Amino acid sequence: MTEEAGAEELGGQSSASTLELFFDLVFVFTITQLTHAFSIDPTWGVAGEVALIFSITWWMYSGFMWLTNEVAPSTTGRRTLLLIGMFGFFAIALAVPDAVSGRGLVFGWAFLGVTLLHAVMFRVAGGESSSRAILRILPVNLGAAILVLIGGYVHGAAAYVWWGAAVAVLLLLPAMSSADTGFIVRPSHYCERFGGVLIIAIGESIVGVGAGLTGLSMDARFFFEIGLGLSICYVMWWAFFGTDDEHGQLALERLPVASRNRPALVAYGYGAVPMLLGIVFTAAGLGMTIARAGDEATWAQATALSGGVALYMLGQTVFRSALGLPRPWMRLLAAAVALATIPIGVVSDVWLQMVGILVFVYATIIADDLLTFRSGEHGSYY
Repeated sequence: MTEEAGAEELGGQSSASTLELFFDLVFVFTITQLTHAFSIDPTWGVAGEVALIFSITWWMYSGFMWLTNEVAPSTTGRRTLLLIGMFGFFAIALAVPDAVSGRGLVFGWAFLGVTLLHAVMFRVAGGESSSRAILRILPVNLGAAILVLIGGYVHGAAAYVWWGAAVAVLLLLPAMSSADTGFIVRPSHYCERFGGVLIIAIGESIVGVGAGLTGLSMDARFFFEIGLGLSICYVMWWAFFGTDDEHGQLALERLPVASRNRPALVAYGYGAVPMLLGIVFTAAGLGMTIARAGDEATWAQATALSGGVALYMLGQTVFRSALGLPRPWMRLLAAAVALATIPIGVVSDVWLQMVGILVFVYATIIADDLLTFRSGEHGSYY
């Protein structure tokens, strides 16, 4: 019996269930809410608030990805608990507008609820190893949840001080812990879950942009810019799903079971934060710039558009580095190239900025693909 097969007998699964995909859809509503909040008030302050709220929410949601990787929703009891978790994340998403405004009481209580539910499900339904492991990290998760809740009882900037402390606890303490956490990472399921969240987030961003442009004059220029925006989303999709999703899974599968936790945490946990935040800001930037109908963009709008793409590429740099994939510097170069296009939208025209992103960022990705192809590696798409 292989290590993977033996791990699956403990309650895990090799592929994502439709219930988990349903859960992903509920979570991605948070991304939609954050995109809308930033689009209304595209300032550095709101960008920081969005980053804080997303980082907090993503940490616990990724915890549920680890949970279903360990505990398959294969019984009525488990599915019921997962449904309660969906309700909690839906409440978190609904509370985002108030949280961005510095009134995060509902957000804090909902986050505390999903944190406790996560621990209960691991303890009750997990294997012996993961049941012990969750007790080791529960003080970290619970401590962060209490900080978030305290932030909900104060208003304005003070709330973000407490939430910033929660993010520091969630991101720094696990990174300094032992590499062998006691959890079992099943790459086929875990990587599929992450890919599902990412593609749903990209797709939902397109839906959000389209909904925000309702009522505008649909002339040739409008459809031209829509085409450019859709192409940028395609480039972001291709940058990860062209080869990195498959190569990331293979990299985890090559590692011994006990050595997978740290790379998985850094690549799919920490690396996902800038990637998904990049989708948030790119979608907001597309909606705001296309709506200007031929005018120059403001610095905030142009920065959101190009900066979102740069954040996404920065996340992929972390992803590749954590898993030992080749040429993470190529994604870092793509991020720098994306940032260099910001002035184009401000001093000239938005569509020229979008063309710049497409041409220069895509060029780095194609160059990277050619190097991959020459090395003899392939993916599903070539």
